[in-house]
Amino acid sequence: MSKATMGDLDKLGLATALEQARDSYEEGGIPIGAALLYHGGASPQPGDPVVLGCSHNQRIQKSSPTLHAEIAALEAAGRLKADVYRRSTMYTTLSPCSMCTGAVLLYKIPRVVIGENKTFVGGEELLKEHGVEVKVVDDAECKELLARFITERPEEWNEDIGEL
Repeated sequence: MSKATMGDLDKLGLATALEQARDSYEEGGIPIGAALLYHGGASPQPGDPVVLGCSHNQRIQKSSPTLHAEIAALEAAGRLKADVYRRSTMYTTLSPCSMCTGAVLLYKIPRVVIGENKTFVGGEELLKEHGVEVKVVDDAECKELLARFITERPEEWNEDIGEL
């Protein structure tokens, strides 16, 4: 798969999510990051995007069953009006799982940009079926960071994705 072209908004969003993934790895957690960016339009448009919330997977750090990166980013964004979600994009370093896919659908976030989906493919098809634009950029650093973690700590990775 070739790397998708990224505009300035997507570069900012993915860079923010990737910074969060790095932070999680340095904390001893699963290196998956996410960011919710408001761009004011139904699709990305030039202007001044606002990072509403960003975070990373904190299942290990906080011993939480639900603090995946996308959920933690939504929590960091706080309570928002419905129209704000509808003019935002969720950026995540890894294809979102069923739980995170459900949160995107619940808040009707119209667009998800994914750093990579070679390691794990989550609910991308479900998102598309519900009209969400899904863009996979196949980022090398996203893949490398997660591959390093999986090699070092396969038990925690399997726990995170619900495998034995």
